Amino acid sequence: MADRPRVRFAPSPTGELHVGNARTALFNWMFARHHGGSLVLRIEDTDESRSALSYQVNLLDDLKWLGLDWDEGPEKDGAYGPYKQSERLDLYADHLKKLIDADLVYPCYCTGEELEEERQALILSKRMPRYMGKCRNLNTGERDALAAQGRKPSWRFKVPRKTVEFSDLVRGLIRFEGESIGDFIIVRSNGMPAYNFAVVIDDHLMAITHVIRGEDHLSNTALQIMLYRALGFEPPVFAHHCLILGRDHAKLSKRHGSVSVGEFRRKGYLPEALLNYLGLLGSSFADAREVMSQSEMVEAFSLERASKSGAVFDEEKLRWLNSVYIRSLTADDLMNRLWPFLRRAGYQPEELDPWWLKQVVETVRDELTALADIGEHIALFFDSRYRMTSEAKQVLDSASARKVVLAFGEYLDTAAGLPLEIYAAAIKHARERSGIKGRDLFMPVRAALTGKVKGPELEKVFAILGKESAVKRLKQAYP
Repeated sequence: MADRPRVRFAPSPTGELHVGNARTALFNWMFARHHGGSLVLRIEDTDESRSALSYQVNLLDDLKWLGLDWDEGPEKDGAYGPYKQSERLDLYADHLKKLIDADLVYPCYCTGEELEEERQALILSKRMPRYMGKCRNLNTGERDALAAQGRKPSWRFKVPRKTVEFSDLVRGLIRFEGESIGDFIIVRSNGMPAYNFAVVIDDHLMAITHVIRGEDHLSNTALQIMLYRALGFEPPVFAHHCLILGRDHAKLSKRHGSVSVGEFRRKGYLPEALLNYLGLLGSSFADAREVMSQSEMVEAFSLERASKSGAVFDEEKLRWLNSVYIRSLTADDLMNRLWPFLRRAGYQPEELDPWWLKQVVETVRDELTALADIGEHIALFFDSRYRMTSEAKQVLDSASARKVVLAFGEYLDTAAGLPLEIYAAAIKHARERSGIKGRDLFMPVRAALTGKVKGPELEKVFAILGKESAVKRLKQAYP
């Protein structure tokens, strides 16, 4: 291994950052930090029809939110820039010329319709779809005739009929047979470089030592190694980690639910929790710990231990982990993070008493699994938002419940003192007057005071609500 390895994360700004790509970024980041190397962020924006500056801005913001800093790339100048492929087109043109001069590529004039027709014919004959080399041996006159029709050529690489082998840090020895690979496009007819061509040039010129990415790139690696050899470059070390799967073991997609970092941010997941969970997927750590800080993940990370089989994304597990992190936050930190979610839920936190609001949040903290849920959890503390659920109504629809609640309210009518003292005395009074104990005593009081059958400790809720609100709600329960 190089003394100071250089890895890269190279997303395309064609949409929101997918959690699968975020996990690839995390693996590269942990590898670089574990070995004292560098992480390069490169923006692969040669797909002009789908790339957008807004996606790039969001992508950088999501990486920063996750805490994945890079050493070179956008906003961080380095010796190997520019770090956007759209600004490196001259480099690709220079290397295309080298391959043309060496007779390792040829112009292809096939239209999209012709290529699709060939593909379907191969499928019908039960053969592997690939380009069969129709334009490989055209003479000058035939090429001129096609060009005269207005056809603009793409450039295809002449695939050597040899075996391509490489040793993968995760999967061991990988072999592809050149006979089964058709001549592939390296520059499109619009002059833009194809993915496999551009990344080979970029990775070489940026001195990338290790390419860490998902297993869906394995077949691309074979093509890229051919280009490395054709250009006289030394290939980097490759490592292909497993993909993130949905519960049906298909590749994670929108039909499985939330799939982007932005969606999980909007749901109120903490970056520490999401990063921790992505690190766990694929079992890249030596021990069985599930809650790990960034520094602990970096120290324990090893590509050699990464799983070869797909990792199933379980949002319920993520929610549990998120709740663990929420409970670990300081009160002030939690309040700061909740602020935008409170506003989104229709509250005006700046208009509320800070001490009172902090008490409310601390009371429901253990109930929170995501920050975006704060609105529904604190609604019970606002008389204007108090609502009775069907479950609570069912609890109160009995003679014994009525007896408990009326006795509880009877005591409140003349009670005085501190809220917790009043609550304890009222519960005692209700128990003595009704003769009811345990769950059948406390559940009707909870249903009447909160409108719910589940929630934080009842005495804490009462202490925040106060006697006046409590009396008002008891009367609503039994007008």
